[in-house]
Amino acid sequence: MITRDRFETLVAEALDSIPQALWDAIDNVTVSVEEWPRPDQLAAAGVPRGNLLLGLYEGVPLTRRSGGYGLLPPDHITIFRGPILRVCRPDDEEAVRRQVRRTVLHEVAHHFGISDDRLHEIGAY
Repeated sequence: MITRDRFETLVAEALDSIPQALWDAIDNVTVSVEEWPRPDQLAAAGVPRGNLLLGLYEGVPLTRRSGGYGLLPPDHITIFRGPILRVCRPDDEEAVRRQVRRTVLHEVAHHFGISDDRLHEIGAY
């Protein structure tokens, strides 16, 4: 089983794998790890009952920001350990690492204004 500390390290590795050119464009985002999404997070993301939410971007995408954005709190990306361990064999660290990276990149894409539909379209989902 992947411990919480090890899982957080895998999230940090995924963040570190983002090219500097993208980091230069990322603005005002925090990232955290939680065990499971809260009911309000599932509802806000439109997740049907019985489905899993692996990650969540909450904020204003770069493509929708205006001059008044500076008065808002940081955008936030949450990576959910429980659901990721449920879709991967929890003792298969390489599978968990791949899924964590995929989830992190997916949520960062939302920060850039890329929708789930577009991610499906380009095969990044």
